[in-house]
Formats: sequence, structure tokens, C-alpha cells
Amino acid sequence: MSSHREAPGIANDPVADSTDLYAFVSPDQPNTVTIISNYVPLEAPDGGPNFYQFGDDVLYEIRIDNDGDAIADVIYQFKFHTTVRNPGTFLYNTGPIASLDSANWNRRQFFSVTKVNKHGKSTVLGSGLACPPCNVGPRSTPNYAALAQAAVHSLGGGLTVFAGQRREGFYIDLGPIFDLGDLRPFQNLHLIPSPATMGVDATKSVNVHSIAIQVPISDLTRNGVMPTNAADARATIGVWCDARRQAANIKGEPIGPWGQVSRLGNPLINEVIIPMGKKDFWNVTDPAQDAQFLSFVQNPELAGLLPVLYPKVFPNLAAYKKPRADLAAILMTGIPSGIVPGFQNFTGKIPADYLRLNVAIPPAKTPNVLGVVGGDLAGFPNGRRVMDDVFTIELRAIAGVTIPLVDKSFTPDGAASKVSDNLTPAADRYIASFPYLGVPLDGYSTPSA
Repeated sequence: MSSHREAPGIANDPVADSTDLYAFVSPDQPNTVTIISNYVPLEAPDGGPNFYQFGDDVLYEIRIDNDGDAIADVIYQFKFHTTVRNPGTFLYNTGPIASLDSANWNRRQFFSVTKVNKHGKSTVLGSGLACPPCNVGPRSTPNYAALAQAAVHSLGGGLTVFAGQRREGFYIDLGPIFDLGDLRPFQNLHLIPSPATMGVDATKSVNVHSIAIQVPISDLTRNGVMPTNAADARATIGVWCDARRQAANIKGEPIGPWGQVSRLGNPLINEVIIPMGKKDFWNVTDPAQDAQFLSFVQNPELAGLLPVLYPKVFPNLAAYKKPRADLAAILMTGIPSGIVPGFQNFTGKIPADYLRLNVAIPPAKTPNVLGVVGGDLAGFPNGRRVMDDVFTIELRAIAGVTIPLVDKSFTPDGAASKVSDNLTPAADRYIASFPYLGVPLDGYSTPSA
């Protein structure tokens, strides 16, 4: 049977719940922005016979705000449909899949891309676009990298799109993090001391389904400008994604208006910041209404737990009782000019959870996975690149390393700039060109544990 795993959380809809969102100025095409939205988390490579796919009954969307009102000015919609050549067999493929139109591939998926402007006008950019198959194994999907590359589609006008299985790019040591924050490198400082060890990459052997689009910068900015000055307010865009299902189902056919069932902006917000009783409500709420969730960002539960879990390690954090204006800026409004030299990604006073990307900041020649915290202004929280260590960045911010940005009287605890799960992703997690996430692992070579 299939070893599909469902997403953690309340909604528990792995086909519709986005797991990660990326938005960055493309390193090899710096006049474009690449946006990637991931779905169907923790895919075991040996996922047969019912291999993973997008939902035919889900409307997937990538939304961009370019004027700071937390309302989408540009929307890209993705709709999928699946065809089965031979319903009389249980097999995904009856022989090697050497091309996207191979007669051996029994269950194929196609998609369309539609652009919706701020006035609600829709334009179909492409239809009947083929997804690649899942990476079954060397006999079923030989030369998979080339097969997947054939599913990278040009839509004209400088737009490129891909939808299909990729290697999971997000790396994190999940086990100790949810074992009361018992980070392996810091275990000897924990309430239950144990020898410190290196982190364990919990996602190194799984895949994910990605929707990726590369768009000219001028298609996304206010009035179609191509900003070159990072201080220009028009240089910052806000990016989030959502998924929608229709309101009713009659005799197996969905009908009615599309309703939002999930959304995602900044990493780990729904998992770590939003409390359990609010998760479903948060998922169906638009970013423009996020003021009601601001207090959870300003007073994150984890910031109160760290001094308890690590006694005497975070005394300054324990004593700090002000609402966290630094986290509100990083996650909900963007960072204004004058706080970080040469940088801003401020979208205005309306608090909204989405990635904020300053498109006038060029890709880094030597990227630092700690992004802005590590002195690399092209990385998170300036958008998010596929290799950014967002867990360490956010954990150090919650631990207090960013408080001095808004409160010069605060001195971070020494551990705040060191706390981490100490992971370095393998080089093959990523590729140098679109869609940037690496070739997915195959089931033959990477069986489930």
C-alpha cells in the first residue's frame, strides 16, 4: 500500500496544505523572481502504487501584493487534471517512462496557469501543460533529471513554470524540536542533560510536490517598474500562497464557489506561532485580517519556554517583558529603512503574514544560509531562498538576537546567536537553475525506513 504521510496540523489536508513557500530574485536570471509553493509533505520515495500528485479538485494560487495593502494585485492560479490510459491495471506505468508522452505511463497529470489582475480580469497563460511522473526508480524512470526538465514549460513573455515532484529543500531536526526543544547540540544545557551531538536532518530522504513559476520582476511590481534602488518603496513585494476547494460535493462532483482551506507566507508561522485552537481559522483568513493574530507574534510562546527549558542560559530573554516589535517587523510588516544598513522590505503598517521580497537587492555572489542575520541581504527574511536555514534564523530571532534592532537597551544572551539544530544540507538538495529544488529521490534507491 502507499506510504503517503499527511501534513501535521489541524486541517490535515496534505494535498491542499502548502508546506513551504519560497520567493527570491533568480540567481541565474536576476531580472526575474522565482516563487515556489510546496504541497504534499514528507513524500516517501517508495510511494507506490498510488504515487503522489496534486489534487484535481483543488485550486492552487500564488498571490502578490505590490502596494502594501495586504490584498493581492497579481494572482497566478494552477488547476490540475489527471488522465488514466488503462483503468484496468493497478500499475502507474507498464514499462520505462522515457518521455512525457510515453505510452507506458498510465496515470498522467496536466495543469493550466491563469493570471488574474487586481481588477479581476483573468488571462490563461498556458493549458495542457504536462507534469513529470514521480521518480519511481531506475527501471521505470531512467534519466529522470532529463524527464523532469522536459516538464519545465515556457509560457512566453519571460515566464517559466513547472509543477511536479522535487527533492525536499527544507531541512530541520524535527525530533528534538518537538521533544520540548531538546536541541541536540545544546542538550548538556537542558533540564534533562545528555551528551551534545550533531543535528539529524529529518527531511533529507523525502520528496515534495512543487509549483514553481519564474516571472519578470516588472510583471510583479507596482506600475510595472524595474526598481534598482533598494530604498524605493516600490521595490518590495509581498508573496503568499493559498489553496481552495469548492463549497459542496454532489455525487462526487465538486460544485459551488471556491473557498480558501489553507495559506502560507512566512515559514513556521502556522506550526510554531499560531496556537492550536486558531490554526483552522488562520488558514481560512486573508493576510489583510492578520492584525487579530499580531499578539501571537509579539508574544511568542517559544520565547517564554526557552528560559524554562534552558535554565540560566537565557536570563536577559526571561527578563524582557515588552511585546516583540522586532518579530512583528520581521514577520508582519517588513523591516523599515534605517534599521539594517542598505536594506528595507517594509510594506507598511498593515500587519500581514507573507514573504516580503525587495527585488532591487541582487542575488548574493556567495550566499549565507543565515540570510540577513548572517549579513546576506538577499536571504530570509528578504523573501526566502531554497537553501536558507529558516529554522535557525527564526529560532535565533525568537531567542532575542534581533531585539536590539528596535530596542538598543537590550543585550542578547550569548546563546541567542548560537542556538541552532546544526544542520548543513547535502549539496544535491538543490540545482543551479529553475526550479532550483533538486531531483527527487527514487523509491528503488531510497526505500522508506
